[in-house]
Amino acid sequence: MSLQPLRDDLPRFLEPYLPQPSGSQAAKPFVTLTYAQSLDSRISKGKGIRTTISHAETKTMTHYLRYHHDGILIGSGTVLADDPGLNCKYGSEEGYSHSPRPIVLDSRQQWRFEGSKMKDLYLKSQGQAPIVVVSEEPREREKDVAYLLCPYLSSSRVDWKTLLKKLHDEFDIKSIMVEGGATVINDLLLKPALVDALIITIGSRFLGSSGVEVSPIQSVELEAVAWWNGTADAVLCAKLSGSK
Repeated sequence: MSLQPLRDDLPRFLEPYLPQPSGSQAAKPFVTLTYAQSLDSRISKGKGIRTTISHAETKTMTHYLRYHHDGILIGSGTVLADDPGLNCKYGSEEGYSHSPRPIVLDSRQQWRFEGSKMKDLYLKSQGQAPIVVVSEEPREREKDVAYLLCPYLSSSRVDWKTLLKKLHDEFDIKSIMVEGGATVINDLLLKPALVDALIITIGSRFLGSSGVEVSPIQSVELEAVAWWNGTADAVLCAKLSGSK
């Protein structure tokens, strides 16, 4: 499916929150935490249910963001439920060469590259092969998949500081766009020292009390807040208070 043209006012609005050239000085990747939510802070109708929230024009914005990042990270729950491609369609054919490297958190080694939409796009030269982050040596190594051994604090929570350093040092990933799911988002909202930008698309709908909620266990303050209003969505850009 082709993208709508990017709204003319979006690049200037997003620019302060995009990765900036930093040479080789940065010790970790620039991290953008971005996701779409409903008016009642839900990111899907329920666990494992793929849910459309964004208007077509903010879907184009998502691909514009992907164009500006080296990597795109999601948790295993999201990749199993949605079977996403995680490529970049912005800029038509040119955009494919700017597709970020998919990074999948999969401590239980449940997801397979074979048979996925990601693999199909990779074979068509429309996306990249993934980095799969595991907690122990993989039971089976799939062709074209890179595996990254990293400590997990629990089955669903990775050691972010170690992971970001490894991605930077071992894979030359200088910027990462984190797209979900809820466990990943809620965890990173409490780590202002690691998150450089927060970009939330708020769709004009309610998903109901059974939906998957984004709600960190502690209060979170934002700064450098900016709003953009689209046809049906609003976009919030901000920094997490206390971020460096």
